[in-house]
Amino acid sequence: MGEMKERMRKDLELRSYSPRTIECYLRHAERFASYHGRSPNVLGEAELIAYLDHRVQEEKAGPSALNQSVAALKFLYTHTLGRPEEIIRLPWAKTPRPLPVILSGSEVARLLQSVQSLVPRMVLMTAYGAGLRIREACALETGDIDSRRMLIHVRDGKQRRDRYVMLPRRLLACLREYWKVVRPPGRWLFPGEGRDGHLSSRTAQRAVKQAAADAGITKRVTPHVLRHSFATHLHESGSDIRTIQVLLGHGSIRTTQRYVKVSKAHVARSESPLDLLGTEDGERLG
Repeated sequence: MGEMKERMRKDLELRSYSPRTIECYLRHAERFASYHGRSPNVLGEAELIAYLDHRVQEEKAGPSALNQSVAALKFLYTHTLGRPEEIIRLPWAKTPRPLPVILSGSEVARLLQSVQSLVPRMVLMTAYGAGLRIREACALETGDIDSRRMLIHVRDGKQRRDRYVMLPRRLLACLREYWKVVRPPGRWLFPGEGRDGHLSSRTAQRAVKQAAADAGITKRVTPHVLRHSFATHLHESGSDIRTIQVLLGHGSIRTTQRYVKVSKAHVARSESPLDLLGTEDGERLG
């Protein structure tokens, strides 16, 4: 794509897209141009639809992967090429919304105890204790821990939003013991060996997978399951959905409401109409 690729990159940067999203969009735009062997300048709606059909039929792209392509191409034609009429009819794939996997409290405890290496264990404990995305936990700096106000400063979260979350007392005590052992030499609280300087998300993912196996947990466990479990456990402990939304950094409360669906306490509080039949309260059923 040459010059057009640089124009698209600049357009993305000017709109404050994250580096990860920029590279993702550029990659999808390049794949589209490569598939047709021509510049997007001379390609239109028919070629866009043909490429998306190729993604589904030949590459077997799932809904999420397909929507990444759609988002990248919509940006390319709307902002970089200035031809939004070409993408008006591009469809979004319907994505399945399965309920998240949730660990019980005892499973979380077993999982954390089974992480063999200290740095990954503390990253995963922090992710669960404060409800962080694993990327957010890995990228914490030493100055982000505010023990005076019992807060953690989360920088550059999803959609580049900063936020504050709680600093649990138990987590603070563990972090102080961790500090005595590791003494992080630079800005990162959880140092790693990668190019970013902090522990990588991939290392944390491997650690949680191995720990789940060692702990005998048969559920499909990922670092994000700890975030799901944090939100659900918080709701079951009585926290309202709006508070949970703020702590998780969700832009829409509809995203947070998923956790009500998997909260055992919420479901158990609901009374079946079967139990009302033949009772005084049941008269309201008619």
